[in-house]
Amino acid sequence: MKIFISQPMQGLTNEEILAKRHQIAVLLKTKYPDAEIIDSFCPTVDTDIDIGNSSIYYLGRSIQYLAFANLCYFVKGWEKYRGCVIEHDICKTYNIAIYEEAQDGVCEKDNEINQDSSE
Repeated sequence: MKIFISQPMQGLTNEEILAKRHQIAVLLKTKYPDAEIIDSFCPTVDTDIDIGNSSIYYLGRSIQYLAFANLCYFVKGWEKYRGCVIEHDICKTYNIAIYEEAQDGVCEKDNEINQDSSE
C-alpha cells in the first residue's frame, strides 16, 4: 500500500512541514507496517524555469504523486486550503481511500478503498 499525505503548508517552514509529516508517517506505519509513505514534499521551485503561479505548479506535482497512492491522509485543517480540497476531490472521484486527522489527532476513515476503481 502506498500512502500520500495531504498537508496544509502555507505559512509553515520546511522544518515544521517535515516534522508534521514525520509524526504522521510514524502513526501510519504503526497502523500499516508494510506501507510506503510517498515522499511528495517539494521544498523549492525549479530555478531553471519561469513559473507564473507556483501554487498551481506545486499542486500539479502533488497530483502526480497522488496518482500512485492507495490511501490519502489529510492533515487537520485541510478543508481550508485549495490544494488540499482539490486533492480530496480527486481521491473521491478516483476512489482513493481517504483518512482525515481528527481534532484529537486520531485518524478517521472517510471512505473505503475500492479495489475495482475505474477512471
